[in-house]
Amino acid sequence: MHTIIVGCGRVGSTVARELDADGHSVVIIDRKPEAFRRLGDNFKGRTLTGIGFDRDLLTAAGITAECAVVAVTNGDNSNILVARVAREMFGVERVVARINDPKRAKIYERLGVSTVAAVAWASNRVMQYVLPRRGTTEWSDPTSTFHLAERRVSAELAGTKVSDAGANIALVVRNGVAQVAESSMLLQENDLIHILGTADHIESFDNGSSIAGAQ
Repeated sequence: MHTIIVGCGRVGSTVARELDADGHSVVIIDRKPEAFRRLGDNFKGRTLTGIGFDRDLLTAAGITAECAVVAVTNGDNSNILVARVAREMFGVERVVARINDPKRAKIYERLGVSTVAAVAWASNRVMQYVLPRRGTTEWSDPTSTFHLAERRVSAELAGTKVSDAGANIALVVRNGVAQVAESSMLLQENDLIHILGTADHIESFDNGSSIAGAQ
């Protein structure tokens, strides 16, 4: 996966280091060259200095419709511009923008731009959007038998009923609104689903295997 990250603050640098450590191709952009110090000596990706919504700079960063673009500067307006340029001018589908204004965030979620907010959890959420199958475990019972895990609905799973999804889906988050997963509900691409099951059940779901009947 080739990922372009705009903003080398705490969130951007954390995501860049994690993707780089996982062997992904990473280019990170920031207006201030000194910001790249956060990446450390082991970072093997590229750094570019400039404005993240500059089309020539994004072209130099290797932007394509198949890559991921992450806009996590400190300014909502800058991040929105980066997201719009990536989506509208380069056709990038996998775009994540840090937007702290909840009203703006809802609007852009409806337009297909995934949004994150607070620094404390934003880097982890970004990783889930960029690498959907990397989702984390949110809860485990005291015996560590059952787990609640968040996953993002892929294009392949879109249009499937909750009852036919091959997982015990407890909750669906769509356009920033959470709702209990009814069996007849049709999943939509980019829905966030919360799956309850054993580690094996969740792994089977991630691998595309049926886990119907998981309790």
